Amino acid sequence: MVHSSKAINLQVWRCNVDELLKPIYSFLKCETPDEWITEATKRENLTVVLTDHLVCELKAAQSAMFLIRKYAVDKASGDALLEWLKPFETLIYKREGDWRELADKNKLTKSMIPKSNTPYGQDLIDKMVILIKEELHHFYQVLEIMDEYGIKYQSITPCRYAKGMLRNVKTFEPDALVDKLIVGAYIEARSCERFAKLAPHVDKRLGDFYISLLRSEARHYQDYLKLAQEISELDISERVELLGTVEAELISTPDDDFKFHSGLPASSASSVR
Repeated sequence: MVHSSKAINLQVWRCNVDELLKPIYSFLKCETPDEWITEATKRENLTVVLTDHLVCELKAAQSAMFLIRKYAVDKASGDALLEWLKPFETLIYKREGDWRELADKNKLTKSMIPKSNTPYGQDLIDKMVILIKEELHHFYQVLEIMDEYGIKYQSITPCRYAKGMLRNVKTFEPDALVDKLIVGAYIEARSCERFAKLAPHVDKRLGDFYISLLRSEARHYQDYLKLAQEISELDISERVELLGTVEAELISTPDDDFKFHSGLPASSASSVR
């Protein structure tokens, strides 16, 4: 039997995606429940999935920027970072500005100088600046898709996920920073896993977009994890294990608030019982 080039390309694509996701599935302690996929792919939930995805991209950029400002640069560099993010935050929090102009705003005009007393400063800056640029680009892409689908941005409340993870972060340094980086790794890995899970069940436009995000999300999780181990004086395996258990519980237990990172839909959990 002769395979068409289209079929061969599809097979190669699936192999590439599978290879990309191997370390993600090895890192996460559970997969997204099928019940969440069912809920997320309902037509009536498209608005909340895209809106929450949009907000998650901004929050990811904010979190990375917080790490740079708190741990790696002086005030002048920190102020430059805030200016970079300002148009994106203004659009979401004040509903001011034209989203179409944001593509030209995703530029950092000042080089970041690490504090002299932070040996890991430059590596943290380098990795987080790239991450911020990519997250803000994804933010713009989600706005494009929402515009195409006729979905207007409306404020939504955050789900329990990130707060539930951060509740377990240590309060003293450098352990607090290490834990925050591990939490960042789990959030990025889970996002990658969910994009891959959703892609086959949505329309081609949205599915192609989700697949296009996999490589950067996978790299982001690895960057967070590498930084955590570089900064820690001890092996981080125990903290990775603990925070991974917390993350899996948030994903697999009943959750009344359906969002992009929410847990098992409460309606599904009650119907099983």
